[in-house]
Amino acid sequence: MTTGRAGFAACLLASMLLVPAYAGPMLTPPAGAGTDPPAPWHVVGLPGQTKPFTQFSVVDVDARRAVKIEADESYGNLVHPLNRLRVPAHLAWQWRIERGLTHADLHRKSGDDTAVKVCVFFDEPMNALSFVDREVIRLARARASEAVPTATVCYVWDYGAPAGSEIDNAFTRRLRYIVLENSRTENQWVAERRDLGADFVLAFGSESADVPAIVGIAIGADADNTQDHSIAYVSGLSLEP
Repeated sequence: MTTGRAGFAACLLASMLLVPAYAGPMLTPPAGAGTDPPAPWHVVGLPGQTKPFTQFSVVDVDARRAVKIEADESYGNLVHPLNRLRVPAHLAWQWRIERGLTHADLHRKSGDDTAVKVCVFFDEPMNALSFVDREVIRLARARASEAVPTATVCYVWDYGAPAGSEIDNAFTRRLRYIVLENSRTENQWVAERRDLGADFVLAFGSESADVPAIVGIAIGADADNTQDHSIAYVSGLSLEP
């Protein structure tokens, strides 16, 4: 495990990311006409990151435009801020694994890597958080130049956990995983559509029955803890009523 991931700032900000203010269209498709994801999509890494960044590129694969996500002992997320979107809302996408992570284990810090993830950032009220979590968030926000969300749900394709599993992030409970797929079948597209409000309640309902505003969407992958290499694709990412 990389020691930087165990520190306070890396633990919180790497898991929850930074979300700048945004007042543009609801969600710009990440797989545009060019070879790079269009603005406001941008890559976010660890604070002061020195390790390699996960690579994101727009490619044509299986007759569709997709974001290719390649993690090679690296860390990084492709983030799209949102202007306090209110649910009900659904998030739909298709994803495909070309090379997965066989040694990842989301229950352990040393195995906390994902070959592909789609994350949603919620602005949960601070008074719903524990005292410790509130202090951590306050300190992170004081040090960051961009806003830090209070709750994150990440959908993952993970070989090691059964589909339907809910897993607290090994570094911080402000991020919680929902495993959607665990098939080792490679190069096969799978379509997803998730009710974001229902999934917030599933992950954080013990803290708040009210679904907060959504302040960002991200896609990503990381293989820095397992020192591994993964390749995956995300296509057709869209917000729907």
